[in-house]
Amino acid sequence: MKLKKIAMGLSALMLSVWASAQPPMLIHSHNDYCRRMPFYQAYAQGVHSIEADVFLHKGKLLVGHDIEDLRDEMTFEQMYVRPLVTLFGRNGGKAWADSDENLQLLVELKSETEPTLKAVVKMLRKYPSVFDPSVNRHAVRIAITGNVPSPEEFSEYPEWIAFDGQWDEDYTPEQLERIALVSANFRNFSKWKGKGSIVESEAAKLQEVIDRVHAWNKPVRFWGAPEGITVYYTFWNMGIDYMNTDRPEQCAEFYNDFGNKNFQIGAKTPFESGRVTRTKRLDKATRNFSGFQSEKMHLSKGIEVYQPSFLNDGALSRVRNVILLIGDGMGLEQIMAGLYANHGLSLATLKHIGFQRTHALNAFTTDSAAAGSALATGESHNNRHVSATGDNVPVPSLSDFFVGKGCPVGVVTLGDVSDATPAAFYGHSTERDNSDILTAYLTDGCIDLLCGSGIAKFTKREDGRNLAEELEAKYSFVRSVDAINAREGKVICIDEQMGEAASEENLPLLAQATREAIRKLQARSDNGFFLMVEGAKIDYAGHARCLPGSVIETLSFDLAVAEALKFADSNGETLVIVTADHETGGLMLLDGDEKTGRVMGVYVTDDHTPALIPVFAYGPGAREFMGCYRNTEIPHRIKALTEENDR
Repeated sequence: MKLKKIAMGLSALMLSVWASAQPPMLIHSHNDYCRRMPFYQAYAQGVHSIEADVFLHKGKLLVGHDIEDLRDEMTFEQMYVRPLVTLFGRNGGKAWADSDENLQLLVELKSETEPTLKAVVKMLRKYPSVFDPSVNRHAVRIAITGNVPSPEEFSEYPEWIAFDGQWDEDYTPEQLERIALVSANFRNFSKWKGKGSIVESEAAKLQEVIDRVHAWNKPVRFWGAPEGITVYYTFWNMGIDYMNTDRPEQCAEFYNDFGNKNFQIGAKTPFESGRVTRTKRLDKATRNFSGFQSEKMHLSKGIEVYQPSFLNDGALSRVRNVILLIGDGMGLEQIMAGLYANHGLSLATLKHIGFQRTHALNAFTTDSAAAGSALATGESHNNRHVSATGDNVPVPSLSDFFVGKGCPVGVVTLGDVSDATPAAFYGHSTERDNSDILTAYLTDGCIDLLCGSGIAKFTKREDGRNLAEELEAKYSFVRSVDAINAREGKVICIDEQMGEAASEENLPLLAQATREAIRKLQARSDNGFFLMVEGAKIDYAGHARCLPGSVIETLSFDLAVAEALKFADSNGETLVIVTADHETGGLMLLDGDEKTGRVMGVYVTDDHTPALIPVFAYGPGAREFMGCYRNTEIPHRIKALTEENDR
């Protein structure tokens, strides 16, 4: 039986975890006294449970693993009891000032049971507001492990003393009420060292323990288990309740913000209710982004995948129209996450694939200004420069090239129109934050359509100009994607929905804008057209380390890709190129389920990376985009293909 099948009995439990705001696993700081800063090191990570091994030695309760390790200054009271008493006084009678969660103190009795436990009870009784839940509902929960008294003796101790159970014990209902958790030695069931997958027969033995303990409605912990990232998600998948850790910082980092590491269509992502995931990494044009809201980070169903006809794919025939789609921040892992979650992507159906290197002129790792400008102009740029040299000389873009050929040009972004990537196709500046300078280039009337968010860049500018009024002579201003084709002539569409995070309600918005843009540009001329479409907020999700946001934004972008492919199939003379300016976040997928579409991933940074970026091409000339090359090659190859039409 497969490991996934073994875990199916816990599906109801897993769904409840996903739907709740509780931590995905309870973290237990094993042998806590071995930390550099016992108690405080684990406490600082917000763990659920902390362990202290206690000996009654020469009349003192001392902490240590073996009797030869004991030192007079390492007393149970000094290391654990007094710090808790101090914290409860400081935090208003709670373990944490900002949380109502109860902390568990797992006391392992290493010396003779009865005298040691009686000494522990005597000490803790001095602080009922800290250790007795009948006095304070936020009190520390005390659980006894190690030399635990027999179940028949549980009732001899105060009700606020609970015990660590044995999975193969037969407890009475009354005795079960005194069990706080059930612990077992992992090595009695498996030899797994934390690499790859657990042997199926061993997983079955572990599952027997898990199922029996859960049937008692108790949490289960395995001590002596391996540790590491693979163990963390494997134990979560299996439904183990406690992660027994000797690395509380690493363990807490993995399980922290767990909702942003997981996504599955049709399932609620485990976010805290009302939570908004934001990033401080955005630049001036986009820093007002409202963030990824927890209630909207789910989809009830996937998107439709378009299957191209491939009739003109790779042909040597004429290229009249070019549609360049840029998924800002979209690397291979972002594509894979969307692909697995949705069971397919339209862009993943394409056959002509290459890779581009994204380095900036002055930095190994590029920003969007340099990378977007490279895709726009075919020249390398410094970071923060938008289609301009270091001497602030404008560098002509593909927009200028196509306008020179008498072709209409459109720029569409699911973000702010003055941000670096869209601005690179109509403006020029040595500073990407110079929104006033960049948008002022629109007065040239070079492009035929601009669509995105950011009305303030036209009406509430730092230079005091009302650019919207100045542009009225050349453009019709509309405030909804629906109205792009309601006006003849050139159009600037500022739809503030384009600046919001993609969600189930607005998922098709970029696709709609792409469809309307194609219609607008096609009607403007018989010479063909150039259209750039940006999926801007895949990048935002990478900066925010939000996997659900990344997947949903990627699916929104893929719907726009599908619109471009549909038009290319109906037209026969359209080249479609799908790529990114760079990767954001260093996303790495760790786990998933091909059948359900569940994906799990972590980000290694909240900034850009120099990862290779895929280039997908479709239609006539698509073969020219295979191979591995600098990002500056893409516009040169586009120009070369369209210039052949003029010969």
